[in-house]
Amino acid sequence: MKKVCEKEILKEVLLVGNPNTGKTTLFNLLTGANEHVGNWHGVTVEEKGRPFLCNDQKLKLVDLPGIYSMSALSYEEQVAIDYLRAHDKSKVINICDASNIERNLSLTLGLLEYGLDVVLVINCMGAHPLCKVDCKKLSSILGIPVIEINAKTGQGIERLKSSLLQPHGEPPLPKYAKSLAKLCQNFACQSRREFFAIKLLEKDEKIAAEKNFDFAGLPSDSISLVAKERYDFIASIKASCIKSSGKVYGKSKLDKVFLNRFLAFPIFLLILCGVFYLTFFSLGKWLSELLSSLVDSTLGSFAKLAAGSLFGEQSWLYGLVCDALVGGTSTVLSFLPQVGLLFLFLSLLEDSGYLSRVAFASEDIFGKLGLSGKSIYTLLMGFGCSTTAILTARNMDDKKAKIKTAMLTPYMSCSAKFPIYVVIGGAFFGASNVFVILGLYLLGLAVALLLSYIYEKTILKSKEQSFILEFPPYRWSGIKRVFSVLWENIKTFLIRVGSLLIAMNVIVWLLGNFSFSFGYLPQTGGESMLESLGKILAPVFAPLGFGSWGAASALVAGFIAKEVIISSISMFNLVSNSGDIASSLSDPQSMVFFASPAAALSFLVFCLLYCPCISSTAVLGQEIGKKWTAFAVVVQLCLAYLTTLFVYNLALAVEKFGFWPVAGVIAVFVVILISIFKIIGAIKKPRACRGCKGCK
Repeated sequence: MKKVCEKEILKEVLLVGNPNTGKTTLFNLLTGANEHVGNWHGVTVEEKGRPFLCNDQKLKLVDLPGIYSMSALSYEEQVAIDYLRAHDKSKVINICDASNIERNLSLTLGLLEYGLDVVLVINCMGAHPLCKVDCKKLSSILGIPVIEINAKTGQGIERLKSSLLQPHGEPPLPKYAKSLAKLCQNFACQSRREFFAIKLLEKDEKIAAEKNFDFAGLPSDSISLVAKERYDFIASIKASCIKSSGKVYGKSKLDKVFLNRFLAFPIFLLILCGVFYLTFFSLGKWLSELLSSLVDSTLGSFAKLAAGSLFGEQSWLYGLVCDALVGGTSTVLSFLPQVGLLFLFLSLLEDSGYLSRVAFASEDIFGKLGLSGKSIYTLLMGFGCSTTAILTARNMDDKKAKIKTAMLTPYMSCSAKFPIYVVIGGAFFGASNVFVILGLYLLGLAVALLLSYIYEKTILKSKEQSFILEFPPYRWSGIKRVFSVLWENIKTFLIRVGSLLIAMNVIVWLLGNFSFSFGYLPQTGGESMLESLGKILAPVFAPLGFGSWGAASALVAGFIAKEVIISSISMFNLVSNSGDIASSLSDPQSMVFFASPAAALSFLVFCLLYCPCISSTAVLGQEIGKKWTAFAVVVQLCLAYLTTLFVYNLALAVEKFGFWPVAGVIAVFVVILISIFKIIGAIKKPRACRGCKGCK
């Protein structure tokens, strides 16, 4: 595909559609981009545009957030509608899913009511779509071009491009628009009168405020009147242009199992266990060891020979190249297969439509804790990267819900923490580490939900929010999509290794090998800058089981990026690969070591819960403000310390007395606590009168 210079773009083409219609897939196909494709709100949070060539004509395609109508129910929908209204002279591609055409046409009619220049695209995503559309008949009814395409294979794209260059002019209004506008007798508007009148009949508060209009003179059932007219018109279109297979979009017999109230969460946990086992042990471990040995035998050997001949083995430059640049980078690179596999499995679950079912099954529970279904998506994305996940919280309808969701997202175990769990957990727990990792994921989620409940009952009580969820049909990801996801995640990981991580490794190495008088320690001896700072912090962490200065310094470095923790430990312990790091962690002569599995577990819990990386903190500041960000970081540090202290002492008790005695004591304590709360509730509850009917 030819590249287009941004400065030469002549005009914009806007891409609009319901969520899950293949909108972003079409955007990627036309522009050659590789944007994330998902089944939920927040995938496209702001408008994004890229240049593309349309029969040698230079255009810019703008992908707008998914919307269901021209009335906004969320932040992301408002972004799209505002952009459409501000660029009402632009050509609009309205993409509809052939299998769900009836519901998609509601948005099409809204675009025509506003008078936009629309090209309607019918996307046949599956091999056997649930509906077959007569595009010629539909085009004659609506008065706009209607083109059938397949956004995955590219079928029909050339016809679409040709249609974009043809002047179509202002489309005719739908037949019902003028009759509905007459119901607003006292409303005077010179331009787009029918559209604004219909919005007022729908009780659109934003339009009413904009036009300085109240709803006093409107029919009481105006909303249902508009809906009836629209869907009667769609029904007439269906009768003449659409042939249905009789199947229901998104409905599957599998939902009887995956959405079962008793089986949904156990199945989800089993799937997660399977993903973790394949990622961190069988396949992922084999690939990681293979890559690690390959890097050490090629890049590591070459770097040592080259640096030794250039600088000499006693030079600080030799240590900088071999230990900081090559050693730290190879340590992180050894986890590349596991990071790629985890993202691959999560992408397969997302593309299949399963994660949408998980969100639906979680909605009731999350609702009781003060979170909406949109919060679920943000938290799930937090398992990938907290920084990008926090950005999706801006689509919350309620400001307090947005603040709450953004503050809770860093408690999700992001991909940057994988190397920490694999190396330290693998060193002390062996094959059982899969359950440790699963427990850490669930602990982060449990802490977030508990905090949400506390915030909901105290300082951040949120309003009831709208949540529209669509079940896409179960689908298999194509081979092209699988390799695309793998490449994008590997590329992102490598870019981070090539920029931030290498820079941080160099800084940490310099601080760890030079004193405050700038003497190179292997030659001058003494105490490094990092050791001096680490010794100040080490007593703070001693009650948690890891009071060495190296562990404290690694946690400080982890504030920049969590990936740096393992590479910092490797430099402190003077080792180069993950296997050597694991064996050094139990050696008291190492700078970072753990005296027992309880101490190692304690360190993992603290890494899970303590403050997020600097990029996530910066995004939090942008999204929710500096005061709430400072509050969130302080709460996270305090909660991490207290939780880790509890886990460490609990683990020590298990090591000393065994699992079942400790579990029994905890069970008795929980029963007593529940009984106390019930007694307190019974005392506070007023007693009902006996034998007194009608007493209030």
